[in-house]
Order: sequence, then structure tokens, then C-alpha cells
Amino acid sequence: MEFFVVYIREAHPTDGWQVESNEREGILFAQPTSYGERAEVARVCSLKLELSVPTLVDDMDNSTDLKYYALPDRLYLIGRDGRIAYRGGPGPFGFVAAELEEAIEKYLSANANAGAPAK
Repeated sequence: MEFFVVYIREAHPTDGWQVESNEREGILFAQPTSYGERAEVARVCSLKLELSVPTLVDDMDNSTDLKYYALPDRLYLIGRDGRIAYRGGPGPFGFVAAELEEAIEKYLSANANAGAPAK
């Protein structure tokens, strides 16, 4: 099993809907206008949050965000077949790690013999 964070467009940019908590914490980024800018904000985000999983960066067309309705954040489990096996609710209130953990356990139990050689 592999885990990734996918950084999508900035949810609370300084040139958009900025929130007080971001201002207090010094999280002050304009909406990136190039992939390089977006990748740099993603890098800073990953470092500040001390993420231990790789961070991927959505393209400037926001194709991942649009496909998965990811804004502001969301948890997904993608099965071996490439299909969505679990889709969490929109964050921050629908971002429930325990639900994802339960979905992973169910998925692994249901697919324990997938890919095993036939006897």
C-alpha cells in the first residue's frame, strides 16, 4: 500500500478567501499562477506540516481536484483496479482518518487472495 498527499490549488490564498487562522500562523500564499509556484507552495506545505508521505502536485488545469472533488481536502482509497474503493467526506469535517483506516482494513480483507496464484 502506498500513501500520497496531492497538493491541489490553494484553498485560502491571500488574493482570494484568506482565513484568520492562516494570517495568525503566517500561512500567506497568493494563488500560484505557474506549476513552479504551485510546486514551491506544496514543498513549503509539506515541510511545515512535517509530512512523512510523498507529496504530489496537481497540474495547473486542476485535473485531479476536478476529477476527485478534492477541495479543500479529502481522503481516498484507490483499489488495485484503479477504482475508488473509499471516498471520504469533504474536509475539514469529513476528513476522518479512522474511516479511511476502516476502509483499508475491509478492502484488504476482501481482497486478501487477489493476485495469489491459483491452487
